[in-house]
Amino acid sequence: MNSWNLSSSIPIIHTPHDHPPTSEGTPDQPNNNRKDDKLHKKRGDSDEDLSPIWHCVVSGGIGGIIGDSAMHSLDTVKTRQQGAPNVKKYRNMISAYRTIWLEEGVRRGLYGGYMAAMLGSFPSAAIFFGTYEYTKRTMIEDWQINDTITHLSAGFLGDFISSFVYVPSEVLKTRLQLQGRFNNPFFQSGYNYSNLRNAIKTVIKEEGFRSLFFGYKATLARDLPFSALQFAFYEKFRQLAFKIEQKDGRDGELSIPNEILTGACAGGLAGIITTPMDVVKTRVQTQQPPSQSNKSYSVTHPHVTNGRPAALSNSISLSLRTVYQSEGVLGFFSGVGPRFVWTSVQSSIMLLLYQMTLRGLSNAFPTD
Repeated sequence: MNSWNLSSSIPIIHTPHDHPPTSEGTPDQPNNNRKDDKLHKKRGDSDEDLSPIWHCVVSGGIGGIIGDSAMHSLDTVKTRQQGAPNVKKYRNMISAYRTIWLEEGVRRGLYGGYMAAMLGSFPSAAIFFGTYEYTKRTMIEDWQINDTITHLSAGFLGDFISSFVYVPSEVLKTRLQLQGRFNNPFFQSGYNYSNLRNAIKTVIKEEGFRSLFFGYKATLARDLPFSALQFAFYEKFRQLAFKIEQKDGRDGELSIPNEILTGACAGGLAGIITTPMDVVKTRVQTQQPPSQSNKSYSVTHPHVTNGRPAALSNSISLSLRTVYQSEGVLGFFSGVGPRFVWTSVQSSIMLLLYQMTLRGLSNAFPTD
């Protein structure tokens, strides 16, 4: 009967009794072969597996910030669709993109909230990848945990720890994306921050510091399963790609097209599955506090009462119920088009750059 070598994320089959004796022992002395096993790359069979954790931290941060930068404009379109679902000019992804571009421009329109996003992008991605890799290695090497459970758990934990960094930037980013340009004559969101600094000061002054973590539970309800699924899919798709290319993951590298494809499929699939929670998260973070009088709020939301958005509960179940009662099942998938494109392309860029940066760091700082 075959046994599985648990030191690699692509299972390696070997027959215990067919191994010839080595200088470290015989098949009857399995403990002597553990050092040899650790010379092989661990599960995942990619460059991150033998790289120092700090390589993973730096590579993750670089991949995250470039991926987020490239796809920020589409994220803005998604935010408008979810935050203002009844505004006709934002209903179609392509026309919404064109409308925002023509009316508000690139910097203040499509890239509104960009600096807020960058505040959390690099540090949160760096923390995520460092935590993910450390957890994956510990669970596989030391605890001998099943690889699928390991990838799900590592992604889950990595996102939870990094959430303390990215959630405040996500709140600011989402509001600035929904607002668009300052004194926007084309769309009144209920917010009118002159810049990021003004947004931070206004939010803290009028709503308190805790408001920077507004929608924290909704954000975790979206991002924890997203990251867990994304990296579980990614590891599985890479295994499949190595088999298709007939390469040994311990020694070979995937072709660039397959690196891009595996990341895109993993991110896109996870993005579609978690869209309902993304809708709730956007609505919660962009709603107006009841204490704020805002008569200028004129966007027609399905969840607006007398020109103001009805408050969504911090309870996930009650928030889901509110969306369902006002918009039906389709309301849960508002903005699914741009979210799918965003998560698939951003994921492919981030993970490709992650692998490429790891290789560059490994060449620049070789380890024995």
